[in-house]
Amino acid sequence: MQRPTIAILGASGYAGVELTRLIALHPGVELVVAGSDRWTNDSVEARIGVSLPKLKYAAPERALEHAASCSAVLLATPAEISHDYVPRLVPTTTVIDLSGAFRLRDAAAYARHYGFVHQHSALLAEAVYGLPELGRARIAGAKLIANPGCYATAIQLAIAPLASLVTGRWIVDAVSGVTGAGRKATEAMSFAEVAGDVHAYRALRHQHAPEIAQGIGGPVTFVPHLVPIARGILATCHAQLQPGADVAAAYHAAYANEPFIELAHNADDVSIHHVVGTNRCRIGWTIVGDELVTIAAIDNLVKGAAGQAVQNLNLALGLPETTGLVLRSFHP
Repeated sequence: MQRPTIAILGASGYAGVELTRLIALHPGVELVVAGSDRWTNDSVEARIGVSLPKLKYAAPERALEHAASCSAVLLATPAEISHDYVPRLVPTTTVIDLSGAFRLRDAAAYARHYGFVHQHSALLAEAVYGLPELGRARIAGAKLIANPGCYATAIQLAIAPLASLVTGRWIVDAVSGVTGAGRKATEAMSFAEVAGDVHAYRALRHQHAPEIAQGIGGPVTFVPHLVPIARGILATCHAQLQPGADVAAAYHAAYANEPFIELAHNADDVSIHHVVGTNRCRIGWTIVGDELVTIAAIDNLVKGAAGQAVQNLNLALGLPETTGLVLRSFHP
């Protein structure tokens, strides 16, 4: 039986490279298109070190044309590019978009949070938010899947099961490695600028904040920080518990059978080292009186991007959800 054919557009960014490697090694699908403006005509095998002797990177427009006839297309492109590509693809193929272009239901929010005017309200209504642990049933068979943001993945997995157990606003401080900023070289992301330093950025105005609030159905105060590591996210979430709240029971009810969720002994038992290179999310919590701290760790390039996209692809194509996600990756 012929395997489903897959196209990846934006295949030379950090998430795109991770995605290309995962799909190339995936036993249930065949990678037939890899689009890149940076590496056009280069050998995919030479770039990522996986056996694909005949496949070369195609220029974006050519890749887009071929992608329309594939079983599924994975977009690792900037949000404004995905915004333009998706309407050209959804009539003929399944699309999983790793950008934020179709995550928010409110079209008016895009100018404020992503810097462009959204022109496709009907597709926003059609898009399925692809966080499997919190909405698996809608993903299976969907034609347009909006892959969650990396911060949004870690934070929602940490706090969504506890929505009815807390009072007031969630306060979240999260740290991310430098690959979360993408591959484009800038002075601010150079080694000399980030090494030995930690700082907050986009405090109270990060584009993932409305996505998180939309997902949990309530307000959240979110401050991200950049730390000098290559990859990983650690999200520390604070809230006040209602009397009698059973946090352990809520987490176990939500995640007892989830293949990519690990529940730790406490908040101190969660670190990026536990999850880097994997599609897992590790969650631990500590309670003193009515004060709760719950911490989640993920790899921003795997569970926060490419791995979750493969998880969604498996669901959309009717494949076992864990297929192609058992190997550990450390590139870059």
